[in-house]
Amino acid sequence: MGQLPRVTMVIGGAASGKSDFAERLVIDSELPRAYIATAQAFDDEMRMKIDRHRKTRSGFGWHTIEEQVDLPKALSLVPSNSAILLDCATLWLSNLLLSEADIEKASNQVFALLEQRAEPIVIVTNELGHGIVPENKMAREFVQIQGRFNQRLAHQADLVIQVTAGLPLVLKGQMPEAGE
Repeated sequence: MGQLPRVTMVIGGAASGKSDFAERLVIDSELPRAYIATAQAFDDEMRMKIDRHRKTRSGFGWHTIEEQVDLPKALSLVPSNSAILLDCATLWLSNLLLSEADIEKASNQVFALLEQRAEPIVIVTNELGHGIVPENKMAREFVQIQGRFNQRLAHQADLVIQVTAGLPLVLKGQMPEAGE
């Protein structure tokens, strides 16, 4: 792979392979790399998953920033000239919802920062609209929040890739060429 565009969106369902694909994009850019992790551990299973991810990145040149809510702060901590992987927008949005933060304000801040940054950023996000309508109000509200965020991100992104069963499908833009 070659040079990453300024904003890349990698979207897919749970366990679709989107995070692995996004990591590969950033690694193949051959730039210094930063990883912004947004997961929170609310139970033992999630703690184990976060620990596995930490070990996977450990020793492989990732500058990792763990920030569940304040993405502008996390972005300010990224070393200059780094390719950034934000994994994932869905967990970040759910953290905002659970903390009763102003999601629209936080989203607007992040989209403004995306406009200003010169370094490439790859944002992993979940596609939630392929299932049934959730039975509870909070879940339905979250699907709407996530859907609006994804649409806005897709509009702003230079490259949008959907990953299903580990296979990428370019929806917008052009995949970086090898050796570019």
